[in-house]
Amino acid sequence: MAAELTAHELIARHRPTLDQALEAIRTRAYWSPHPEHPKAYGENGSLDMAAGKAAFDALHGTRIDLGQPGTDGWVEGETSPYGIETGVSYPHADLDELLPAMKAGMRAWRDAGAETRAVVCLEILKRISDRTMEFAQAVMHTSGQAFMMAFQAGGPHAQDRGMEAVAYAYVEQIRTPDTAEWTKPQGKRDPLALTKQFVPVPRGVALVIGCNTFPTWNGYPGLFASLATGNAVLVKPHPRAVLPLALTVQVARQVLTEAGFDANLVALAAERPGEGIAKTLATRPEIRVIDYTGSTEFGDWLESNARQAQVYTEKAGVNTVIVESTGDYKGMLANLAFSLSLYSGQMCTTPQNLLIPRDGITTDQGPKSFDEVAADLAKAVDGLLGDDARANALLGAIVNPDVKARLEAAAGLGEVALASREITHPEFPGAVVRTPVIVKLDGAKPDAEAAYMSECFGPVSFAVAVDSAGDAAELLRRTIREKGAMTVGAYTTSPEVEETVREVCLEEAAQLSLNLTGGVYVNQTAAFSDFHGSGGNPAANSALCDGAFVANRFRVVEVRREA
Repeated sequence: MAAELTAHELIARHRPTLDQALEAIRTRAYWSPHPEHPKAYGENGSLDMAAGKAAFDALHGTRIDLGQPGTDGWVEGETSPYGIETGVSYPHADLDELLPAMKAGMRAWRDAGAETRAVVCLEILKRISDRTMEFAQAVMHTSGQAFMMAFQAGGPHAQDRGMEAVAYAYVEQIRTPDTAEWTKPQGKRDPLALTKQFVPVPRGVALVIGCNTFPTWNGYPGLFASLATGNAVLVKPHPRAVLPLALTVQVARQVLTEAGFDANLVALAAERPGEGIAKTLATRPEIRVIDYTGSTEFGDWLESNARQAQVYTEKAGVNTVIVESTGDYKGMLANLAFSLSLYSGQMCTTPQNLLIPRDGITTDQGPKSFDEVAADLAKAVDGLLGDDARANALLGAIVNPDVKARLEAAAGLGEVALASREITHPEFPGAVVRTPVIVKLDGAKPDAEAAYMSECFGPVSFAVAVDSAGDAAELLRRTIREKGAMTVGAYTTSPEVEETVREVCLEEAAQLSLNLTGGVYVNQTAAFSDFHGSGGNPAANSALCDGAFVANRFRVVEVRREA
């Protein structure tokens, strides 16, 4: 079938956007082509909120047939954390048939060149953007995020991260010229002359292992980085969050076909309950790149056992905030309260340990004791979540029973500064909604160490009493080095303390936010400007997104001949 979208048309349509993305990653200034307000949708072919909800509802009870080779059955079983059954089913693949079919289209995709691959990826992202409201519902009902967060993080912010990966991939591929004329003088003899060609060559089939909490936000960087560098991509979603990535694969296959490429360059690997195909896939010889977000245990297993593949992992960490002093006590409390509450703390960037000197801190409202800081933070969280409607809009739903169990057990670990309470969701009575718990611990006691030195994923935070700011910095260093951290925060009016914390974060490779008291929070990052993770501590071996995240997904092969 002839291509409906030529490379020339796609370049004319998307090259200006690609150029803007390239400029954004160069300057690190704010830029996004994807609107983050719902009112921006509903024009130019995009779905508005009502149409997106209708499109999502129309999926209930349907079969998403992707037309993939090797389909040997159908898989269903997702249940929304909001208590509704979607009844969507997905193709189950015979890998011995699907993987060879995926490899078959890679030659034409490789030969298309970096620019064509980039603009095809941008067309995929544009089609997804037009369906943002539908994707928001899909993310909400698989992750448990509240609608606005599912819309923003699962929609425009995820699309931004995908486009950022395309931009970095393009930059790295064109770093080496396509051709070169090489001449070496030989004195009185004729010079040596060669014509050299340099071809970015993909590694093979890439595997994206999706996560439950942020299926698109965490899935798109690896998917688009691998696709833009010439690899075929097999998407293995989390069993509880298949729909957003299945829709993504559906869009990608449609665009690839229209652009004259093999649709099997992108495929889905849904799994039957308890099948656990991630380990099987990860060690197959066809799989040459792996992107994974999830537990430290499985991330470590991948890094040790998927020896044939380049493995990119984002695992778990223990995120820390040092509270030494502040010039805006009210602003600090409000900022921290929001950070602890957003999506019920079910983010890899949510603060867990708040290190506070046991003798208290200095503030613009006078000195505050350790107990006062913990109590005032509890009041700030209570104030933020006191209205149930606002609480539901911030908290979303608890994503799985393990998070609920950790939350309930946390109250027994120390003195409770803020007890968790149950909230009823007016629209979804089956949702499990809980406010955060804050537990006070003495950092000098060995029994407390077991709690604050372990990740407690979910709406659980520890106010940890330490002897001094210096002790806080050393505990921060140890935590990052041993457990990893996706984020670090610090509040201080002391230049000396600030420099100490900064030096720890530089030496241990952890991203630092200082004295946030406004509308920017430690657990949020902006694509094209902020790095998510560093790749330099145990929480993750890669960063979203930098050159290292894309450069090893391909190699440059040289062909030379005498001129």
